[in-house]
Amino acid sequence: MTDANMRVTVLAGGVGGAKLSHGVSMLPDVDLSVIVNTGDDLELHGLAISPDVDTVLYTLAGLANAETGWGLRDETWSAHEMLGRYGAPTWFRLGDRDIATHLVRTSRLAAGATPTEVTRELAAALGLGARVLPMADRPVRTRIRIATGWLELQAWFVGRRHADDALEIRFDGVDDARPTAAVLDAVRSADVIALAPSNPFISIGTILALPGMVPALLGAGAPVVGVSPIVAGAAIKGPADRMFETLGGEASALGVARHYATRYPGLLDGLVVDVADAAHVPAIERLGMAAMATTTVMHHDIDRRRLAEDTLAFARDLVASAGTATPRVDPVAGDRGAPAKSGA
Repeated sequence: MTDANMRVTVLAGGVGGAKLSHGVSMLPDVDLSVIVNTGDDLELHGLAISPDVDTVLYTLAGLANAETGWGLRDETWSAHEMLGRYGAPTWFRLGDRDIATHLVRTSRLAAGATPTEVTRELAAALGLGARVLPMADRPVRTRIRIATGWLELQAWFVGRRHADDALEIRFDGVDDARPTAAVLDAVRSADVIALAPSNPFISIGTILALPGMVPALLGAGAPVVGVSPIVAGAAIKGPADRMFETLGGEASALGVARHYATRYPGLLDGLVVDVADAAHVPAIERLGMAAMATTTVMHHDIDRRRLAEDTLAFARDLVASAGTATPRVDPVAGDRGAPAKSGA
């Protein structure tokens, strides 16, 4: 691996994934691909909405609302207010410029374009050099079981503000979906693969649930490193810490390492944790992966870039210490299944 034109592939979902991807995009001589969770997608007001994809697009384009972590900065809300006046549901807020994105996506999909093609067009219109890749072109919908039954992901996450304990997760449609050719190429051609500090259950877990995805990652010739979304026992944003408690595990950096080591044996070569969790490094290494402590909380652009630099340097060190990166399983292990359960 060399610094020149380093090919970096990030698996991302939501704000944490968008921030790390943005940090990588700021580095010189990096060719970035971002594989984005689409299990959060929904249809509302007749529009096809891809929240995680759009968060990555807006963040890479420098248009994201830094205060909320979603949507566009300096947004206006006239359409949203009119929807409420008509009695339409307004629990999922859509700003005026954000609606334009959904209108274009919906129109292009109706004309026969794939999500991958539409996202490529949107990225080009926003002036992005990075490849933003929906994880699949067939729909996958994440469902959450709470005490009263099953809910669509956004109905639980946004509509109910994830106040209910998540007791179970399922991915409707995942058995019929596959990683796209562009996604598999981004994995095969990468010099470094990073699992962003996104929710391991409903962001990264959704991507890994795709049949063939884990074998592709295990067969890659690049180091796979993760960044813990849990810092000092709490999630930076969202319900990941509570989900560890209700779905099994421990809300800690060590719990994140155990989650990946148990469900996807051999997947992670290393895990980046926050300096607040440096004491966990020896226990993480006993799980069979390397570990490094650095500052992982990303308040500003400089934090994003520094974490990206540290993560890539960590990956380079792993390659140097191993001599060369080699596939950990047969890269043609098949289109289905994985060495471990591919699930939430």
